[in-house]
Amino acid sequence: MRALNAFGLAVGISFGVATWLCGASQSQAAPGLNVLCGVDEAWCLTMKQAFEARTGVEIVMERKSTGEILDQIRAQKNRPTVDVWWGGTGDTHLQAATEDLLQPYQPAHAREMLPWAQNFFSMSGGRSAGIYAGALGFAYNADLLKRYKLPAPTCWKDLTDIAYRGHIQSGNPNSSGTAFTELATLVQLFGEDEAFRYMSALDRNIARYTKAGSAPVKAAARGETLIGISFMHDAVTQKQAGSPLVIVAPCEGTGYEIGAVSIIKGASNLEAARDFVDFSLSPEGQATGAAAGQNQVPSNARADLPPSAPDISMIKMVDYDFATFGSPDERSRLLKRFDTEIHPTQ
Repeated sequence: MRALNAFGLAVGISFGVATWLCGASQSQAAPGLNVLCGVDEAWCLTMKQAFEARTGVEIVMERKSTGEILDQIRAQKNRPTVDVWWGGTGDTHLQAATEDLLQPYQPAHAREMLPWAQNFFSMSGGRSAGIYAGALGFAYNADLLKRYKLPAPTCWKDLTDIAYRGHIQSGNPNSSGTAFTELATLVQLFGEDEAFRYMSALDRNIARYTKAGSAPVKAAARGETLIGISFMHDAVTQKQAGSPLVIVAPCEGTGYEIGAVSIIKGASNLEAARDFVDFSLSPEGQATGAAAGQNQVPSNARADLPPSAPDISMIKMVDYDFATFGSPDERSRLLKRFDTEIHPTQ
């Protein structure tokens, strides 16, 4: 897919999120929409509040990692309890589309979408729409680097240096869409066998595989680990909050995600689900990202670009093959190989 050629992309504040994940109490009226959210908790909350304020439709929204959402939707295929899947890496949405888990819908703002988002929509068979894009990379804590007297990493292969033993966190691709993007990126950069040799060497330096893809860079921001592998926009959010992070676009090149929104096949609240998709693709809906301190590149050509979004047009990018890595068979095969050769999933 030549998704990024058609536009110059320009590519992280967290705050406490409490009872909003818990849903409505028994004393409240039945909710109008059930949403699984695959972006940062702060954005989940901001989007929920904005949509409710605009429409009066109550939302029960739960934040989960992308792989967890896919597992839930599969398990509930015959009796879904979810109406909308909002956020998370697009190749996982494509897998759900291939498995006939998503409902086709032509969004109201389809013609306003940037070319990469239009291509993604076509690739999904009209079952999923791109809402943002962001590049993969890593970030290191400059204070810890100085304390440990270590060299600054600039490339993927630098991360296998024994100097970083126990100093790196990455997501687990079985649960994290970010980490699956990492796996697929490395396969496309180096070839599959060389990528798995690289990941085996990297594994010796990994202190922890996290469930959520943004967790590694948040840990680096807190000084709990030196290096976190994540999407660059998540690192920008942490840096904006005052953490001493240095954000790296790896010298060999890197991959990117298209975050997506999809209606679940068999959704009980179909009209409200369609309204939610339309809102999420509108300039107003996409502005909720920047309002929540997020730095992804929005898919609507009329939406404002967050001022601190990294400029992906300046980054060496792979020609990310969403069709191949969104295939259920290919995803399952690569995850099985990861579990067998790199790190068994508990």
